[in-house]
Parts: sequence; structure tokens; C-alpha cells
Amino acid sequence: MAFSFLNTLLLVGTIQGLITSIVLFNLKSHKSADTILSALIFLISLACLNIYLLETIEEASMLWNIIEAIVPLVIIMPIGPLVYFYVKSTLGYPDFKLEKKDRVHFYSTLLDLIPYVAAAIYITGGLLGIFSHKSNAQWANFIQTYQVYVDIPRWLSLTIYIYLTFKIISLHEKNKRAKKVLKRAKRFTIGFSIFAAVWLIHLIPYIIPFSSNALLSLVGWYPIYIPLIILVYWIGNNGIIISVNTYRKTLNVNELSHETIKRTMTALQKVMEEDQLFLDPSLKLNDIVTHTNIKQKTISTVLNQYKGKTFNEFVNGYRIEKFKSRLLKEKFEDLTITGIAFECGFNSQATFQRTFKSITQQSPSEFLQKHSKNTGESYSQI
Repeated sequence: MAFSFLNTLLLVGTIQGLITSIVLFNLKSHKSADTILSALIFLISLACLNIYLLETIEEASMLWNIIEAIVPLVIIMPIGPLVYFYVKSTLGYPDFKLEKKDRVHFYSTLLDLIPYVAAAIYITGGLLGIFSHKSNAQWANFIQTYQVYVDIPRWLSLTIYIYLTFKIISLHEKNKRAKKVLKRAKRFTIGFSIFAAVWLIHLIPYIIPFSSNALLSLVGWYPIYIPLIILVYWIGNNGIIISVNTYRKTLNVNELSHETIKRTMTALQKVMEEDQLFLDPSLKLNDIVTHTNIKQKTISTVLNQYKGKTFNEFVNGYRIEKFKSRLLKEKFEDLTITGIAFECGFNSQATFQRTFKSITQQSPSEFLQKHSKNTGESYSQI
């Protein structure tokens, strides 16, 4: 009876998580954070769905066994990086976006996919007559053993990224403007820390051969997945509330007077065109706040609603114009395109390439070739 209730709780939590994931993915208020949180909840919900199916389906058909073996429902390795990047996207990095260089954090997902790939190879090989029935036990033993011990790097990954997340939070402790955001980030990270501790208590006897079966017979996977369901409900609902509140706040642009908008835009144009703060590759919104004595909320609102741009898009627009101006008006010897971009305020070649393409609808090399044909000049593209 107890396990039946827990199974129902798992199912309800899974459905709640999947719906919440879809809602967050479609919210527009803080797209990067919403997308990351949506992916996080989606992966947790799939893992909970997997344990529900395992606990409730007693006599599975051969087709179901094949689907269960090759459809990856348990993808755990990305959870740690997603926790880290979600906090990073909400705390001190309002215009944060995942870039190509961030993909390295998710390469470990391959560890989750290995048993599914192995099962697909075995099933395909069996259908083609490559593998005999005698090898069935060997493949099954490999997959089962792998699934046990892969939980070690999974737990380590989550723990390491929780530690990195706390480091980000500590860097912003002195930011008095972000007390509420800091508080939410701490609660979010502490929630996953508690889960990691519970997981460790369950993991130790699970990976010991003589105690593993007894553990699963006694409590199964419920000590892991019930806390996950609670996390899904908690962070999902909080994520939606935060996003909706953020969206409502952006609508308050109409409450800003014409004079406030004009004064803000004049100040922003001055710090960019006269002071050229955009040349600083580490420029942050807080630096503009300090320089202009205008509230961060006012600057963000004016840029988002009046200019239709994020802070990074606004700053990078000036950097691109500076780059084009220098490229067209000056002669350079032994100076690369990337070098010019760095001198104009970019600190990443990938960000420069992406931003240039977004603004000019052509790559820097295409722009360079077109300019070279008109002037006869040549520049290194590296």
C-alpha cells in the first residue's frame, strides 16, 4: 500500500514536471534562465517516469523491453551543469547565453548514453544474426553492472557543480542590489545539496555488491526519486512565479516618464559614444549604473522596451560599429581581424563572430572580402 501511494506520487510529480517544463520553455520573460530550468526539470521528470514504469509494469512485452532498453529516460550527467548555468544566468549575468565553449560541460552525457547504445547494438546484432543467444547474459551483465557504477561519476558531477555554483554565489555576496536573487539562488542550490547528500547515503550501500539487492528490496529507488519529485514541484513553481513576475515588471515601461526615458538614453549614448566604455571587455551593467547613477532596473527597462535590446546586445552593437569603422578607415600591418575585434571590446572570438553575423547578416570574412574588393586592401582573417 505504501509503495502504491509512492508510485502515484511519482506519476503525479512526473506529469507536473513535464507540464512545468513545457510552460517554462515557452515563457518569454527571461529566456535563457527559463530554457535551462525547463531542461533541468525535463530530465528529472524523465528519470522519475522511468522508475515509475519499472515499479508498475510487472509483466512487460518483448516490445516494451526493447523500448525500455534503447530509449534514454535516465540522463543524469547534465543535471549538475544545468544547476550551475541556471544560477549563473539569474545571478549577476542577466544576459547570459550558453555558447559553444560551454558544450564541454555536457560531454559527460555520453556516460549516460553508453548502456542504451550497447542495448541497441545488441538488439540490432541479434536481429541480424550477428550475436548468439549465448551472449545475451554477457550483454545484460555488462549493462546492469555499468548502470550501477556509473552512478559514481553522476554523483561526483552533481557535487562538483554544486560546489562551483556556491562559488558563484559567494562572488556576489557583496552586491546589495541582488539580495533577493541571492537568497533564491542559495535556496535553489541548497535544495540540490540536500538531494546530493541523500543520494550519497543511498549510493554507498547500492554500489556494494552484498548490500545492493537488500537495499533495493527494502526501499527501492524511492529515497532518490521522491526528493527529486519534491525538487521538481518546488523549483518548477518558483521558476514560473519568478518568470511571470519578471515579465510583469518589464511591462512597467509605460510608467516611466518620457523625460526619464530621454535622460536614460542620453546618458547611455554618452558613456558609449564619448566615454567609449564598450571598449572594456569586462563591462557589466553594474558598471554603467555606477557611471551614470541611474538605477539598474531603469536602464534594463529602457533598453528592453524602448530599444528592444538586452544590455549585451546594446553594448555589442557599439563594438561592431567600432570594428567596422576601424577596418574601413585605418590601415593595419600584421594585425588580425580577431585582434581588431579584441581592441574593440570583444573578449571572445566566438562571441564576436556570432554578434557580427547577427547584426550585419554576414560573417566577418564575407564583410572583409566585400571590402577588399572595393579597396584592394587585404587583412588577415585569423
